[in-house]
Amino acid sequence: EWRRIVERFGRWIDFDNDYKTMDLSYMESIWWVFKELFKKGLVYRSFRVMAFSTALSTPLSNFEVQLNYKEVSDPSIIVQFKMTDTENSWLLAWTTTPWTLPSNLALCVNPEFTYLRVKKKADGQEWIVGKDRWGWVCSSIKKDPVADFEVLEEIVGAKLVGIQYEPLFPYFKEKLKDSMDKVWHVVSDKYVTAAAGTCIVHQAPAFGEDDYRVCVKFGIVQKDGTGMLQPIDDCGCFLADVVDFKGQYVKAADKDIKEMLKKNGNLVYSGMEVHNYPHCWRSETPLIYRAVPAWFVKVEEARDKLIANNNQTHWVPSFVKEKRFHNWLQDARDWCVSRNRYWGAPIPLWVSADFEEVVCIGSVAELEEYAGRKITDIHRHFIDDITIPSKQGKGVLKRIDEVFDCWFESGSMPYSSKHYPFENKEDFEKGFPANFIAEGLDQTRGWFYTLMVLSTHLFDKPAFKNLICNGLVLAADGKKMSKRLKNYPDPTDMCNLYGADAVRMYMCNSPVVRAEPLKFREEGVKDMIKDVFLPWYNAYRFFVQQVARYEGDTGKFVPDPSRIKKSSNPMDKWVNASMHHLIKFVRDEMDAYRLYTVVGGLTELLENLTNWYVRLNRDRMRGNSGQEEALTSLCTLYDLLLNLSVLLSPVVPFITEMMYQNLARALPDGHPMKAKSVHFVMVPEFDPDVLDDDIQRAVGRMQKLVELGRTCREHKKVSLKTPLKKMTVFNKDPQFMRDIQPLQTYIEEELNVMEVVYSTDTEKISLTATPNFKVLGKKLGSDMKKVQETVKQLDQDALTKFEKEGTITVCGYEITSEEMSLGRVIKDLADPNFYSNGDSETLAILDFTPDEDLMRMALCRDIANRVQKLRKEAKLQPDDDVDMWASVVDAKKGSKLQDALDKMTDYIDKLLRRHLNITEQRKGTEEVVIEEVFEIEKEKLKVCITKKA
Repeated sequence: EWRRIVERFGRWIDFDNDYKTMDLSYMESIWWVFKELFKKGLVYRSFRVMAFSTALSTPLSNFEVQLNYKEVSDPSIIVQFKMTDTENSWLLAWTTTPWTLPSNLALCVNPEFTYLRVKKKADGQEWIVGKDRWGWVCSSIKKDPVADFEVLEEIVGAKLVGIQYEPLFPYFKEKLKDSMDKVWHVVSDKYVTAAAGTCIVHQAPAFGEDDYRVCVKFGIVQKDGTGMLQPIDDCGCFLADVVDFKGQYVKAADKDIKEMLKKNGNLVYSGMEVHNYPHCWRSETPLIYRAVPAWFVKVEEARDKLIANNNQTHWVPSFVKEKRFHNWLQDARDWCVSRNRYWGAPIPLWVSADFEEVVCIGSVAELEEYAGRKITDIHRHFIDDITIPSKQGKGVLKRIDEVFDCWFESGSMPYSSKHYPFENKEDFEKGFPANFIAEGLDQTRGWFYTLMVLSTHLFDKPAFKNLICNGLVLAADGKKMSKRLKNYPDPTDMCNLYGADAVRMYMCNSPVVRAEPLKFREEGVKDMIKDVFLPWYNAYRFFVQQVARYEGDTGKFVPDPSRIKKSSNPMDKWVNASMHHLIKFVRDEMDAYRLYTVVGGLTELLENLTNWYVRLNRDRMRGNSGQEEALTSLCTLYDLLLNLSVLLSPVVPFITEMMYQNLARALPDGHPMKAKSVHFVMVPEFDPDVLDDDIQRAVGRMQKLVELGRTCREHKKVSLKTPLKKMTVFNKDPQFMRDIQPLQTYIEEELNVMEVVYSTDTEKISLTATPNFKVLGKKLGSDMKKVQETVKQLDQDALTKFEKEGTITVCGYEITSEEMSLGRVIKDLADPNFYSNGDSETLAILDFTPDEDLMRMALCRDIANRVQKLRKEAKLQPDDDVDMWASVVDAKKGSKLQDALDKMTDYIDKLLRRHLNITEQRKGTEEVVIEEVFEIEKEKLKVCITKKA
């Protein structure tokens, strides 16, 4: 299934020659890596409090812990410990882990904090509590600190050290009777804070890193674990020592423990605390912290080397490297590489019973020497019976029980995947470090980290040169995708419904390629079809149709790039310059591994191709301007489609292959862009001679002007089918006029206006400012309304200065051109038939004054539109040999529809690009293809299409 899905999505993975971490060759290289570290003195065994998964019965490394934090609600209790030397005096401690209280061995204060000894007025009971947290304690128990208590004295924390107290539970009194001078006393350490609790922290050294450190410092427990209370098994259930809770899972026992504390008079307050808590990334169960013996690789002493090697790499986006990963390396901890599991690569250490004699095996051949037999599998059930004679008279050495952390296996991938150094040594050395790797943001503390640690220890260099970091793909509701919740669409269904290309482009054009989260929406994939693929395919199909027409009329179509460069047509020059700008851009961005910019540039050219070039040059390609012009425009469109198929092939491999296979047929054998597949074609070189900034600027200005005009029509609710008399363009820059005037025909056609007039007289035009409150919101806060009102009062001099300098100070805030945009309006535009719209440099005014001739032209457009719809309904092709007929049904005197048909025949033919017979008079023998009656302006138009006789 995995292979089917991967191949369906167009990912090139060699499944037939893959590697697996369970393979003997892979595992042997892991052993080699570990022995190299062992030989360098980088491996050691230690007793350490670590995050522990009770579901998997194994400790987790510090970076695994960071993978899965969840917000949970845990108990929040204040417990009183009775002091042994004073009657009715108690120490108050706070905890969110009641299950650790049976293992309590000390209470810790901050030696520098001030503590209060207070007396309850009601019963004379005395408490010792941190002064900084006294208010919180009173608030929690709903008591008044003045009315209900008397402060007897203030004590510095250091003076509390040594106070003895009674344990909450009697389970270990007998066991620790010889250590009573150390256990159940007050100790001190500066890790105690006033951020939460009572400033007195209960110490269970088996279940807390700081607890363990402090208790070792005060001699309560030893580094080898002597004196430690750890009354739970590997599944997190209490052992028989804790008689009242025997067999209960620790988290489940919290409730019963609180009940017993309450019954014994030790529970002062019981509530709940909502906080983020680490969970096992495999089982989704809460982790506990537990002291375990484990094997570590030294990392802390290599921090500077890790940072230096990280600085040699290039990450996209760079902030992940410079901030998140750098900070992680800066505080890197020694790495626990052992796991208490059955399956996995066994750690190749054979040790004596006292762990003083250790032999590390680095290859299968080395182990075979000790085993005296051929070894074909090094999983633990094949090798755990092997023993090694001691050289120190300690009997035999046996393999330790642990297997490798899976992250050690993945971090060894550059070496193990090639069975280095046992095979492929030259091949490995040529390809190391890797040119680039790619993975998700969550691997910052996973794979990226372990790759860097192992390569630094082995070769003092990074394992990769370039890294692309992806964000996380979330469900549409922003939650993590979950098989259990089924809160995401099935990938196979997405492919079947919309195609793999649509899913790929949606993902590649999303925040996920910038290491930001993506809320996956099926609608987003669907929009790719509608907004990108259909217009693109329609442009391709139109090209194929017009080439067929050209070859039918003239002869074989042969692409000719020189014809494009010689063209004087401004749109040819523009789209050709745009394409070569894009080729240069794609090369530069791909070289820098910035995928997130590439797709945006490609889709922008696709939009320019479909929405501008093809639409504005349809008539040329149809031969309406002569076959030479048709050939030039077809060559231009061919070059665009061919280059786009190559540039887009890494993103959308299927549709580009389909288009390329047809387009490449026109290329001669030996052409550099002719290959078996589009995926074998190299990205073309850009032509610096056609990078025309002037024409790109001019067409860009034309596009903006057309958009201004379209907005005017939308606001006036007048469709593009209705011709308008005039458009007046105001811009004070003479160069703007020089850019626009050669493109005037396109503006007139796109906006359906009869005339475009230009003016540099901008005296009647004033600037208006519009703050972008979406951007400014956080910056302004509650001053937003005040700034908005002040902006409205800005005079023209201030706005002109802002336009020139790009910044302005409003109410003490510096506002940039990105945070506030300028527009232009004309003063005293009294005529309701005029409508204006402007941007930062131009103002356009459209004349909507009603005109009889223009209304007639609008009717003609409506007629042509109905005829075209009927042709589409009949599924006619442009070159189908048919006659078209139109007549007004029961035409009355003064019929506007008949008037348009009679007087505007040539205009209708121009709109249809073919002749429309304006009559009912047919011979009657014609074969009717399709016929329909339409209603236009409350009149009826009959349209008939017949086959030519």
